[in-house]
Amino acid sequence: MTDDETSATTRDAGHVPGGRRYGDLDATVFGDVGEVPKDDIRLEAFAAVEEANTAIGYALAVVGYEVEVSRTLTSLQNDLFDLASDLGTPQDSHPDAVRIEADHLAWVERARDHFAAELPDVDGFVLPGGTLYAALLYQARVAVRRAERTVVRAAREHRDQINPLAAKYLNAVSSLLFALARAHNTEHGDMMWRPLASITPPEGSRPQAG
Repeated sequence: MTDDETSATTRDAGHVPGGRRYGDLDATVFGDVGEVPKDDIRLEAFAAVEEANTAIGYALAVVGYEVEVSRTLTSLQNDLFDLASDLGTPQDSHPDAVRIEADHLAWVERARDHFAAELPDVDGFVLPGGTLYAALLYQARVAVRRAERTVVRAAREHRDQINPLAAKYLNAVSSLLFALARAHNTEHGDMMWRPLASITPPEGSRPQAG
């Protein structure tokens, strides 16, 4: 697979009469899938995985995580590249192609359980914030969850072409990032959602005289 622009899996589909490229006509070549419209759901899924990968890379670039966490995040980035390649290669082609496998999923689940082992149970809903370390991981998690939803839609429309483990893997990555984010807020605790907080007086305060 070649790379004319920024992706190793997508490129313009050659020239057309008049000196224009297929890319100018809202089409592109997507890996071994072939020529597709640029808004094809499979291409959207690929792009969403790239965005998730970039969000993790941004987190790694901005703050200095501990070695174990950095290695885990870097491994996730490599896995997400495996997933992107998988999405660009239909299931009925290239039996030796790079795929998301059960071992990928098992590794993420082990990592999630490892980082979540000492975290307190959550009683309510956690706000995505806290330390910068945690906030960047929550931001990456949002990108992963969006990628998961897009992959689910792609699999629904192209069930015979999309690896059924792809969405399951992304779901597990989301859980791992949630555990990692919470782990980076342990000093001060999770920021919890308080329904109607902006219009409800704090507990124990006196109501203002009307």
